[in-house]
Parts: sequence; structure tokens; C-alpha cells
Amino acid sequence: MPEAKIGVIGGSGLYEIEGMREVEEVRVKTPFGEPSDAITLGDLEGMRLAFLPRHGKGHAISPTEIPVRANIYALKSLGVEWIISISAVGSLKEEIRPLDLVIPDQLIDRTRSRVNTFFGGGLVAHVTFAEPFCPVLREILYQSALDLGLRVHRGGTYLVMEGPLFSTRAESNLYRSWGASVIGMTALPEAKLAREAEICYATLACVTDYDCWHEAEESVTIEMVLQNLRQNVDTAKRMISKAASRIPQKRECPCAQALKDGIITAPERIPEQMKKELRLLIGKYIS
Repeated sequence: MPEAKIGVIGGSGLYEIEGMREVEEVRVKTPFGEPSDAITLGDLEGMRLAFLPRHGKGHAISPTEIPVRANIYALKSLGVEWIISISAVGSLKEEIRPLDLVIPDQLIDRTRSRVNTFFGGGLVAHVTFAEPFCPVLREILYQSALDLGLRVHRGGTYLVMEGPLFSTRAESNLYRSWGASVIGMTALPEAKLAREAEICYATLACVTDYDCWHEAEESVTIEMVLQNLRQNVDTAKRMISKAASRIPQKRECPCAQALKDGIITAPERIPEQMKKELRLLIGKYIS
């Protein structure tokens, strides 16, 4: 099986990355079904990278329907240790303007219909999630944006809504009262599953619009979002190249051992089929 150290999950509009060399496309089977699409592997800035379009090429998968467990498991099976997630978001704060970048450090989960764990069915695991994004990877993204002269915000809370419809104005104002910075539909359950898989994960949130709370701005329209989305895609591609060159060879953050003390079920009580299916995740802790 081919391998890559860095994974990139592309959001709306980002379906490929220019500049990758020695490219090959692989389809990975997982215990959780097929990923969103084939995974493209290639060399970028001296690192082997695996790229997966979150919504599939041509954007055929809605946020609620994304096979997130299969996506994260597939990247893990390719040896991925770092995931850069590209996500289109709306701004909930005046100072975060359309076309800005945000490197969030917190999440609020407002999803309702998504499976958000690899475990259950005879195997209980509780993993620390107080800091949902890898601090090392967040800093890499932030410094990369500064190097490129981009307008970027370090930190902030990303509120994840179910979708596919955008917010009502009442909801948007509620989320602002909670102190949320941006709103989007895809950072969860990706971040939770990446943590369970012991993969470093961070989001590059690309702002397409002020959410509908902003009375001085016109209400969010699909045309507005798509226009800014196209500009953000170009920015994201530059960011990926810059960040890839900064990824360290060795991981020293807690993400790499997130599951170490998290498995609660006694080994002899874990169903053999589950041990087999999840060997990639639990094999180094459960013989």
C-alpha cells in the first residue's frame, strides 16, 4: 500500500492540488465503507502528501452524508500523521472579514445526524478533546499564512452546524452571543475522529461571507459564497505548499498518543471482530 505522511482534506471548491509530482491515485477500502473519493498521492515540497476531496470530485456529497469515518480511516491506513482540513466558513465577527483566514482553536458542535466515533458496539473509549485542534499544526498554518502576507486570525471558535441550509438570522445572532467566531458544516466529526485515530488535525477556515447576522451586508447568497470561494481556493493551495514544508519529521504533541489511556473496555471483553476491524487504531494498545 502506498504511504503519505501529510493528508489534506479539501473543502468546497478544492478538488485537486497543483504542483504535486509523482502522482498516483488509490482507492482504499475500509471497515466503514468507501471514502468520499479516490485519494491522490504525490510529492509536494519534499513531503509525500495524500489529498482527499471531502465532497467528492464534482461536489456530489452533502455535509451530512460525508463518510467521515471512512475518510479518516483511509488516510490513517496510508500512514498519514497530519491532516490539514480546508473548510469554507461564514464570519460571526465584524473583524473577521470575507476572504480572511482563521486558524480556529475551539469547536462548538451543533450537528445532529452524524456518527462521531469509531467506537461502541462492545468497545468503549474516552479520548480527551478539550483542545480539539493540534497546537503544533495550528501554529504551522498560522506562520505559513504570515509568510505569505495573508490576513489571518490566530485562534477562534468554529461552530459546526448540520446544514445543508444556512442559518436563520436568529440562529446566527445566538451563535454570536456564544462568542463563536466562524460557522461551517464540516469540522466535525472530522476533528473527533482524527483525535481517536491519533492524527494531528487542524483546520484552515476560509471565510466566504458574513453570516446573515450582519445587517449592513446583503444576506448570504450562493453567488456571493461561490465568488469568494474561488478566491479562497487559490489561497488554500498556496497555504498547503507553504505548510507542507514546515511539517516536522517527529511528532511530540499529545495527539500521537491520544488513545493511550482512553480504552476503557477490558481486552478480553472486546469482540474479536471489532479487534480485527480496528486493529489499525487500537493494535498497539490491545494485543
